[in-house]
Amino acid sequence: MVTPGDYRRAEGAGVSTITAAVRSAERPGGTGSGAGGSLRSLAPPFVVTQSQGVSIRTRLKGLTARDENVLRRVGAHLGALAGRDLAARCADGLAHSSGRWAERKRNLTGGSSSRWAGSITKTSHDQWALSRRSQAAHLKSLNAAIGVIGHRLSLPVGAKGGRGVPGGYRSRAEWFAKSRRLTALKERREKAAADFAAGRVRVVRGGGRLARTRHHLSEAGLTLEQWRGRWEAARWFLSADGESGKRYGNETIRITPCGHISIKLPAPLAALANAPHGRYVLAARASFAHRGSEWADRVEADRATAYRLHLDAGRGRWYVDAAWQRPPVQILSLEIACASGVVAVDTNADHLAAWRLDTCGNPVGAPKRFDYDLTGTAARRDAQLRHALTRLLHWTARTGAKAIAVEDLDFTDSTTREKHGRNRRFRQVISGIPTSRLKARLVSMAAEHGIALVAVDPAYTSRWGAQHWQQPTSTTRRKTSRHEAASIVIGRRALGLGARRRTAPPPHHQSDGAGHRTIQARHCGPGREGTRPTRTAPRTRSVRPPDE
Repeated sequence: MVTPGDYRRAEGAGVSTITAAVRSAERPGGTGSGAGGSLRSLAPPFVVTQSQGVSIRTRLKGLTARDENVLRRVGAHLGALAGRDLAARCADGLAHSSGRWAERKRNLTGGSSSRWAGSITKTSHDQWALSRRSQAAHLKSLNAAIGVIGHRLSLPVGAKGGRGVPGGYRSRAEWFAKSRRLTALKERREKAAADFAAGRVRVVRGGGRLARTRHHLSEAGLTLEQWRGRWEAARWFLSADGESGKRYGNETIRITPCGHISIKLPAPLAALANAPHGRYVLAARASFAHRGSEWADRVEADRATAYRLHLDAGRGRWYVDAAWQRPPVQILSLEIACASGVVAVDTNADHLAAWRLDTCGNPVGAPKRFDYDLTGTAARRDAQLRHALTRLLHWTARTGAKAIAVEDLDFTDSTTREKHGRNRRFRQVISGIPTSRLKARLVSMAAEHGIALVAVDPAYTSRWGAQHWQQPTSTTRRKTSRHEAASIVIGRRALGLGARRRTAPPPHHQSDGAGHRTIQARHCGPGREGTRPTRTAPRTRSVRPPDE
């Protein structure tokens, strides 16, 4: 069972990806952490850039046996060419140049076409670049683990750690085991650093996980024939980039507004064509239910649209993906985005805690909780997350807010087991928070609803929410949770306000000699520090006020 303390420590482990820090602490009223010690600097909130890429998918129904045979042969032929080109790109390493790229494309054109060759070489280059970034991330992870182990080994056994700094190991046996692990990690870092310096990458076409499944077929519940079918389907290549100005935005894989699909066959397979100019027309039609009108507008205007045909070997179904780029849009300023208030969201491992805040930073109405269960298959986890975000966006639209405030979380440096020792449950809490998936989904889905996203620094949100907002917002019938109180701090931070509910200097005495001392509104609010108006009416309800 996960305790609230695990969530509190998980929040403290979050490292913001914002690098510009302009304030040492929230002012006014946000300077106290409640536990003493120095506070790290907080970065200002910003409006997240909207996603410019769009991808939609539909199933191809009504394919004949001949259609599937042609798709399999074309995919296998182009997949073999893609494998050889990827090997050539990896062999070039850091010595690759534009001239070498053109040479690779010329070598592929004879066995396919110039457009197929361009798509293959671009895909190979993207795969190499992705592996290169993965190498850098792996080196960073190794350096972080080595640094933490080295620090803990340098401390006496049983030494206690400080705030954010781990202590020594609990026993001599654990100290000895970690010293051996440190040696193994250093050896891995030397090999990874040598590969990175030489530009050597390792890419598995079809996926490394599927390749490892070959040795565990019984555990995966697959036969050798089933695995072989999935492996071959994953290594096929049936992707084509779009070209603006060409007919229907793509000359290689063409889909008309009516849904007719035709493929430009490679030169060695031109005999399979059933249409002029070496093309093959499929019997199935593509019908995009999601964003179909947007796709049709692009196709009719001959704007670039990329397509990808692929087979789900487990279900035996063919699908087609359509993708395109949107023109960049101007980002709204923070003041315009928050002009109607915000909906603040606190992200957790199993739910989203949301609360509506007005422009003065006061919570309006009751908070909302959007649950999700990130267990099971990847498709189920993705569906759970999409359903929760859909409910959040619909509720935000009903409240009238035009912005959602979220934490700019990044737990990549905190998921290592070396930082948190034996606390496996805590590591599972951190890994369970869907930071990357939630951000990617929320950015694209919010853009479709016309809602802006405001990212804020996640430091001390739960701590200050529990200190300043949990008890005042609780009632006898309902107790505000720590996560709901944290959402208020997130929203106030997006609005440029402090975390505290009110800021008041100490009074001189119990009367009103200090005047009106609370600050509930913005700093520019007129009369916020003025004295209270004179009360002329009686203070009891039994006496009516005098007529004016």
